[in-house]
Amino acid sequence: MPQIINNINTLKNNIMKKSVVLIAFTVMSAISVMAQTNTYFTRTGHVSFFSKMPIENIEAHNRQVSCMFDISTGEFAYKVLIKSFEFEKALMQEHFNENYLHSEKYPKAVFEGKVVNLKAVNFAKDGVYDVEVEGVMEIHGVKKSIKEKGKIEVKAGKITTKAVFFVALKDYNIKNDKLENIAENIQVTVDVVMEPYQR
Repeated sequence: MPQIINNINTLKNNIMKKSVVLIAFTVMSAISVMAQTNTYFTRTGHVSFFSKMPIENIEAHNRQVSCMFDISTGEFAYKVLIKSFEFEKALMQEHFNENYLHSEKYPKAVFEGKVVNLKAVNFAKDGVYDVEVEGVMEIHGVKKSIKEKGKIEVKAGKITTKAVFFVALKDYNIKNDKLENIAENIQVTVDVVMEPYQR
C-alpha cells in the first residue's frame, strides 16, 4: 500500500510540474505573439527626394530603408543608408556622395520619434489615417528636432507610413557651393510598407 501511495503522489507531482510548464509556455507564447503583433518592421522601405531647378531637376530613390514601428507606443525609427540612393545619372550620384552628403564620413540618416496622435489610428481596421509625428532627424552629422504631418495606412495586416516634407540644406550644414543646380529646400517623400516583426 505505501508503494501505491508513493506512486500516486509521484504521478500527481509530475502532472503538476507538466501543468506549470504548459501554463508558462502558453503565457510566454502569448507575450511573444503580442510583441510581434505590436512591432512592425522592414528593410525595404522607400524614401526619395526631389530638387526642382530651372537648369535641371534632380531625383533619387532609396529602397533599402530600415524602419521599426511600435504601434502600442507610437515610437518609430527610420535608418537610411546614404549610398543606397540611386540617381538617373552616375555623375549625380558621385557628386551627391562625395561633395554633398559626404557619405564616407556620414554613412546614414536617422529619424527617431513617435506618433503624437496615436489614438487617431485604429490598427484593427483597414483605412488611411492622418497623423502628426515628432522626433529628431540626423543628417550629415547634424541632429534637429522636427514635427511633420503624414499618413498611416492599415491594410491586410500591413502598415504603410507616408509623408511628404521639405529639408533645408542649411539646417544640416550641407553646403551648396559645389552643386549650384541643387535647390536649397529638398522635397522628401516617404512611402514605407511594414509587416509584423518576426523574432
